[in-house]
Amino acid sequence: MKKNYTLSTNIYRLLIYIVLAVILVITIVPVWLMIANATRSTIEIQQGISMLPSKYLISNYKILLSKGLDLPRGFFNSFIISSLTTIVAVYFSMLTAYGIVVYDFKGKKVLYNFILVLVMIPMQLSIIGFYQYMVKIGLDDSYAALILPSIASAGSVFFAKQYLESIMLHELIDAGRIDGASELGIFHRIMFPIAVPGAFTLGIFAFVAAWNNFFNAFILITSRDKYTLPMLVQTLRGDVYRHEYGAIYLGLAASVVPIIIIYFLFSRYIVNGISLGAVKE
Repeated sequence: MKKNYTLSTNIYRLLIYIVLAVILVITIVPVWLMIANATRSTIEIQQGISMLPSKYLISNYKILLSKGLDLPRGFFNSFIISSLTTIVAVYFSMLTAYGIVVYDFKGKKVLYNFILVLVMIPMQLSIIGFYQYMVKIGLDDSYAALILPSIASAGSVFFAKQYLESIMLHELIDAGRIDGASELGIFHRIMFPIAVPGAFTLGIFAFVAAWNNFFNAFILITSRDKYTLPMLVQTLRGDVYRHEYGAIYLGLAASVVPIIIIYFLFSRYIVNGISLGAVKE
């Protein structure tokens, strides 16, 4: 009986590994092809698919520069916006979630339900009113219009609340109050250090979302020197680039590679944050 159970378990595990391997291949191959094509010439790309890099990376980069595509500037703009957005979103989302979890006040359930509703409403539905509001307060064509709204990120607050509920130790909060710590002091010195894995996880998601945020930036930013990297990449769609496939792939790879690096560097925080938040203490 035990032998049959062990055999069925091993078969089940093998099937899971096979499915995961297939998913991994499906995920990685297109990205690798894009990176490889960024190093190939247009003629090589037209000859067929190849997984091996070539020697035309510098040539493709020179083509982008000759067309006025300033990738370093776009990278810098995207990095500044994404970094500041991540800091603002993580801090204020954690602070808001802490208030919802710790304190009991009238209208708490209504507030949380309102946050859930905001999570389910796409940004595209409110972009016209949002743009008009940014124009009236003078924040159009500025990075502030992309960074400051992350203070009230409903999705981030929802994630932070779910995570804090799973790790919340009210005894530590009571102990901090007995020791004379302020409410903000308790959050900064006690709860936030405990919630660091979840904060890292939230930060990675916020950074990736801000980096890939093309829609809002395209609506609000008009000055070319303020273009983010995704906005610069979309300018490659002109007819003048239709024969320069290597340069097009290089522009696309430039917008994707930083995200891959972020995931490689901080993927362990994602696993730790989700696993720690999944168990109720």
